[in-house]
Amino acid sequence: MSEAARATGAPPVPATARVLRRRGRAARAGVMRRLAATGIGAVGLAVVGVVGLAAVLAPWLPLHDPLLLAMEHRLEPPGPLFLLGTDELGRDILARLVWGARGSLAIGLLTVAIGLSGGLFVGIMAGYYGGTLVEDVLLGLIEVFAAIPLLVWAIAIVGIFGTGSVRLGPLELPNEAKIVILVGLLFVPGLARIAYGLALAEAKADYVAARRLQGAGVWSIMAGDILPNILSPMLVQASVLIGIGIIIEAALSFIGLGVQPPTPSWGGMLADARTLAFSDEWWVATWPGLAIFVAVIGFNFIGDALRTVLDPRRRDAGPAL
Repeated sequence: MSEAARATGAPPVPATARVLRRRGRAARAGVMRRLAATGIGAVGLAVVGVVGLAAVLAPWLPLHDPLLLAMEHRLEPPGPLFLLGTDELGRDILARLVWGARGSLAIGLLTVAIGLSGGLFVGIMAGYYGGTLVEDVLLGLIEVFAAIPLLVWAIAIVGIFGTGSVRLGPLELPNEAKIVILVGLLFVPGLARIAYGLALAEAKADYVAARRLQGAGVWSIMAGDILPNILSPMLVQASVLIGIGIIIEAALSFIGLGVQPPTPSWGGMLADARTLAFSDEWWVATWPGLAIFVAVIGFNFIGDALRTVLDPRRRDAGPAL
């Protein structure tokens, strides 16, 4: 132990770091317990957990090959051999749903991760430098991009760049990676507007002024003080946007601009089944549409439950149904 630590009675730095890590884990565990204690939170966690687990374990599950064409089983209804039936090319719908979940969930999560990172950076910068040219420039850019709906931006940008891979110097991005980056960037303006409003209020708080008087740097204040205080409502919004990301991916795949065949995707399965939607082969279009609906509802339930758990005013009012 250092002399300063002996004099002040403070624990050594490694011990302090371990205490902080334990407190962080305990806080996260407490949030998860409160989230599971709410009705819609438990349902959302169960739905997302089942879909996520199926997507992760897809290579090891006893499923048919999702790409195997078996024309002798074409449009076979649900039964013992094919639990959810087959499509017009004889492919197992259950296998394609499970493998399609991998792409849909990955794209939804990664796009929100990019959007949340960019939105926090832009929003905190604009809020901290409120009343300056930095705020005006950043807010102007946010308003320009936020004026056009997300899906319109996505269709326009993917349509311009095409559905093939894009080469950026030594890197060659496949179409899925391009969708993740483009849709993630499209999430930035909306999240940045929320972060800006929250950060602007925090930047005017007394503790930020005290930190400036102590000589704390700009980045230290933004990352160490403002960010932790606005992160909870941002995570609530991000959880809802995961469902929107899944819908955008499905819409792009539906019109042929998303995940390209033969890779399974929920939107692509709907596109293949659109001619059979009102025929006797109801199962071809029903299952992928139901998968999108259930996944989006699951993330929306988690977002609503998180809002209740993380907002003290709503939490004091009682648990969510």
